[in-house]
Amino acid sequence: MSLLEDFSPGLFFMQAIILVIILFLMIKFAWKPIMNALTEREEGIQNALDAAEAAKKEMQNLQADNDRLLKEARAERDAMLKEAREIKDKIVADAKEEASGQASQLIENAKAAIEQEKQAALAHVKQQVAELSIGIAETVVKKELASQDEQLKLVEGMLEEVTLN
Repeated sequence: MSLLEDFSPGLFFMQAIILVIILFLMIKFAWKPIMNALTEREEGIQNALDAAEAAKKEMQNLQADNDRLLKEARAERDAMLKEAREIKDKIVADAKEEASGQASQLIENAKAAIEQEKQAALAHVKQQVAELSIGIAETVVKKELASQDEQLKLVEGMLEEVTLN
């Protein structure tokens, strides 16, 4: 059996008419909804791509803002650290200056105390010399020495006994 032997022109003609009618009905009723669905899908995909691109740009902007904020925060931190160092240096310098002033004041007070002690010691030595001189004079007068030579020997002997440092 061959394909040409089973061929029926009427059946072929009928099938061709049914095919044309089905194509006509498909074009008339189904083609537009299918094309609309494809167009809507294409638009949806394009909108999703556009939204993704916008989100990418927004993320880049946010990253740039984050970088800028981070730089500003670092600059502010550096400024605060610099200010803290300056305050610390000023406090240390003030403390050194105050300590130096107090040390100078203590030195001046010590010098003044030493000078007072020195003056008091000199006054005491002068007083002892005066008392000694008076004692010598009393002794000389009491003995009522007849000669001046005896008086000088007595005074020299007493001076040798007393040594002043």
